[in-house]
Amino acid sequence: MINLGVIGATGSVGSSVMSVCEAWPDKICVKALAANKCSRKLMQLAEKFRVNKIFAYEQSGSEGLEELALDPEIDHVVFSSSGTAAIKALCKALEAGKTISLANKESIVVAGKWVMPLIKHSEQLRPVDSEHNAIWQCLHGENKSFVNKIFLTASGGPFRNFSYEQLKTVTPQMALNHPVWNMGAKITIDSATLMNKGIELIEAMFLFGLEPSQVDALISPGSFVHGLIEFADGSVKMLAAEPDMKLPAASCIFWPERFFPSPEFKKPVYNLHDIKFEFIDTQRFPAVRIAREVMKVKGAAPAVLVGADEVAVNLFLEGRISFTGISALVEETLNSCDLSEPKSLDEALECLDHARSKARELAGKIKSLS
Repeated sequence: MINLGVIGATGSVGSSVMSVCEAWPDKICVKALAANKCSRKLMQLAEKFRVNKIFAYEQSGSEGLEELALDPEIDHVVFSSSGTAAIKALCKALEAGKTISLANKESIVVAGKWVMPLIKHSEQLRPVDSEHNAIWQCLHGENKSFVNKIFLTASGGPFRNFSYEQLKTVTPQMALNHPVWNMGAKITIDSATLMNKGIELIEAMFLFGLEPSQVDALISPGSFVHGLIEFADGSVKMLAAEPDMKLPAASCIFWPERFFPSPEFKKPVYNLHDIKFEFIDTQRFPAVRIAREVMKVKGAAPAVLVGADEVAVNLFLEGRISFTGISALVEETLNSCDLSEPKSLDEALECLDHARSKARELAGKIKSLS
């Protein structure tokens, strides 16, 4: 029996995790749940899974998340919340030897330097995001020294074929309509600008211990292929599956065993899939270019990118900057923040806050963003 705690249980990824738990009550025992607020959905989940411990971040703060992470009755913690609130809980869970399923990009992008050394063995931290999960699975049994390059895939978002002039006219309502995935507002907008893919490139660099030149992305419409590894001998290994977060969630929870994620999960219908790949046009989608530059610079830059993007996406959703203004504001913030390399996790979080403040300040000054 897997004794599970889930942080971010009411979000889009958390909902997939809970579906897997519901499908396998004889294998998974949910011991505790956490979400941002004590919502009706959280209470319904607690009742359905007979959970005695629930934590609402708005009431308990990071201390509640840390309490869940260190609960002696829990041996596996799923981190499916967005943002940086759970970073310290993640560190404590790793230190305590818990198995971790991670679907939180910010934890690795902002704090990878401090998170990754806490991992005690190769299967302790298991990435849930579909692209990183694909690479993680494909790397099993392989000698990493023979990896030439990894490729994360992207659907291309709803504006894959838009010109730059058309992208300037994109509204929040248009951007919130993703062609493949059903996600929260922030990650949906990031997927439309391809900033999500840029952040995932930075995450993959830290997560798999690769050089910037070894990490790239391709557009693969339909999202049937989730990740590829190109080896030194010229061969390519890839993972393909229907785009459903229940599958990577199940793979992480049950690894190395494989169980069907849920009764309604769709098996692939191969004759419906035309697998093709395209290079990303960084003229139209500069977020990927910006992220690649951040990968080379490292230091405070990853935290600055995450903080600036949070602010930029919120400003776009509020109608205060344009769709193309999101990447422009992030780049301007990176150019304006002259921060030394953080020496601790707390300093990295301070860089994040500084970037948020700087992005808000710049947004009020740069008229070209609207």
